[in-house]
Amino acid sequence: MLTLLFVVAAYLLGSISFAVVTCRVFRIADPRTYGSCNPGATNVLRSGKKSAAALTLLGDAAKGWVAVVLAMHFTAMDKPGLLLVALVALAVFLGHVFPIFLKFKGGKGVATALGVLLALSPWLGLAALATWLLVALVFRLSSLAALMAATGAPVYALALGLPQEWVLASALMSMLLIWRHKSNIQNLLAGRESRIGKKTAE
Repeated sequence: MLTLLFVVAAYLLGSISFAVVTCRVFRIADPRTYGSCNPGATNVLRSGKKSAAALTLLGDAAKGWVAVVLAMHFTAMDKPGLLLVALVALAVFLGHVFPIFLKFKGGKGVATALGVLLALSPWLGLAALATWLLVALVFRLSSLAALMAATGAPVYALALGLPQEWVLASALMSMLLIWRHKSNIQNLLAGRESRIGKKTAE
């Protein structure tokens, strides 16, 4: 019962779209109506409102971090506890990608995944973040940076010796994140992918 309660609560927390909430607070267009139509920080940045994008990024990452940290705090780090944390990590991520409050049409999960990874292990989160930053700075392509960070995350988790349940959770998140970027992969291959900071034309 406790496991089910944590998993459901994590999913509902993940379902809160900070992109939509932040855009309403700043009175800018719903991020689902322009750019990639994705309710995430990168698309909010296309509105030209950097502060709104920053708050979206922070909020989406924070919900992933909070869900996992609370699960780790309220359970023992034995075999069942490790599994509970892994399930909560997946649940909050799935909540962001398939949010019940937005008819299951959510973001791609990059920021939330980062929050989850930072909670599982600060070194894991920092390694994934460093990968994202390096690729983003060199190529100015958020999607490519996300794909490279997602590919590296389970490898980093394994190298750090994290519990196998957490390695598997990070691998599943990475696979889903890559799948959610399928249209970006097509655009990258065709040379049509938008670069970071490019404002959407009115």
